[in-house]
Amino acid sequence: MKKFALLAAAAATMAFGTSSAQAATASADATATILQQITVTKVSDLAFGTIVVGATGGAVTVSNSGAAISCGATLACSGTNNAASFNVVGTVGEVVTVTVDPTVTLNSGANSMLATLNPSYSGAHTLTAADVLRVGGTLAVAPNQASGVYSGTFNVTVNY
Repeated sequence: MKKFALLAAAAATMAFGTSSAQAATASADATATILQQITVTKVSDLAFGTIVVGATGGAVTVSNSGAAISCGATLACSGTNNAASFNVVGTVGEVVTVTVDPTVTLNSGANSMLATLNPSYSGAHTLTAADVLRVGGTLAVAPNQASGVYSGTFNVTVNY
């Protein structure tokens, strides 16, 4: 009877138990990537300068490098003009998405003008150690545009 009990116990262990010959083990690694928080800091504003307009209007363009200005033939342009610039800091070598508002409305009281913006880069961009985003634009000046100091605000967004 003892022999039968031992055989039954052995059979039960084989049928229901786990033997080391049937066991399997796998391992996995756990990882994490830490990225530096992105900062965008304005260095300078977009300036179209001082514009004298007549009965025909025109366009004033500041390049996104800030090195060139184009003043419509019927306009007189003077004063300081430059592209807006922003320092962009994050993890070097990582790809970010850069979005700049396509236009900005410049207002002076009830009067306004529209500028179409032209960034030095947008969309997917790989960060470098000294990343500077420049934004130029073209300002549409209406015939007999009302005198005043015009200003407006536009947004620059950078995301991983």
